Amino acid sequence: MTGPGSDEIRYGFIGVGMMGQEHVRNVVALPAATVVAIADPYGPSIEQTRQVLTETGEEPVPAYTDVAEMLERESLDAVVVSTPNHTHHDLLEALWGTGLHLMVEKPLCTTVEDSVAVRAAAQQHDGIVWIGLEYRYMPAVQQFLAAAQTPGVGRVHMVAIREHRYPFLEKVGDWNRFNANTGGTLVEKCCHFFDLMRQTLPGARPIRVFASGGHDVNHLDEVYDAGVPDILDNAFVIVDFDDGARALLDLSMFAEGSAYEQELVAVGDAGKVEAHLPGFMELVRGRPARLVVGSRGPDWPVTETELDEDDQIRHSGGHHGASYLEHVDFCAAIRAGEAAKVTVDDGVWSVAMGAAAHRSIDEGRPVLLSEMGLPEDL
Repeated sequence: MTGPGSDEIRYGFIGVGMMGQEHVRNVVALPAATVVAIADPYGPSIEQTRQVLTETGEEPVPAYTDVAEMLERESLDAVVVSTPNHTHHDLLEALWGTGLHLMVEKPLCTTVEDSVAVRAAAQQHDGIVWIGLEYRYMPAVQQFLAAAQTPGVGRVHMVAIREHRYPFLEKVGDWNRFNANTGGTLVEKCCHFFDLMRQTLPGARPIRVFASGGHDVNHLDEVYDAGVPDILDNAFVIVDFDDGARALLDLSMFAEGSAYEQELVAVGDAGKVEAHLPGFMELVRGRPARLVVGSRGPDWPVTETELDEDDQIRHSGGHHGASYLEHVDFCAAIRAGEAAKVTVDDGVWSVAMGAAAHRSIDEGRPVLLSEMGLPEDL
């Protein structure tokens, strides 16, 4: 098993659907990392992943339908868990105590209760436990976060994040059409943005959430064995922080015709920074990401920069290379024997903020984070 100072990292994968296959492509592109085995009960996903390996010039690897069998037979250093959200808690039970380094896709779990239970178990686990909140690794987002901490912006008082995008994609068994499986849109999708709010306001704790949202356009004519989809497709969420700062999320899942899919704004007492990230189609058409920095100084100067992708990205995937960059840091932490940069605590907070937003919508009131069953030492 790889440890501090060792080189090649041997990966196993639990769940190789759409996101799992992106992780496989990332690991294939990494220096000194290798795909050793994959596990998934769904045959077509196994076959698609085999095709990914063939296309990238890799040798075939063993494929399992049973996770325990893979863990017993294969010599692994790290495991990526990229299964449907509602399976994370139970799957992790088989991984605690193995000493393996774990990358767990977002959201950590579908409920705060399960997320807190995972946190307690992770504290006793010998390996790294890293949460796949990769949006913070998007190059434009990294530059935004860095700029937000500069004297030119000053103390940040307001954060606004907009995602205007396409509807949820089809997934195996249509699991992502139902809140019971996803945790709800504001957990499944928006855990990324609640994480970015906290990254933009380092040291501040979210204390209150007020939200309004609905299921108004998408999937209304779809009917499955489990019923009619109940996932939200639009929302506004306001989050108050204990230092007096506040943040806003503006989400639309029926806004394909947008020049930019994500837009982030931080306003401080000295200036303002914005990041604008194009969606996939606009990226293909040649629209670059942009960073805009403005000052409250004389003449209110504004500087706009078109951003290039990070040169170290060997596979861009569907997230501007963010998933690749998170694996670079994950592997570096394994080799150096360091702690995760994206922690289980980050995962718990992102789930709790999303769950509080759903409760606010359901009950029509502001919800305190202190109501969400979070441990005192979080």
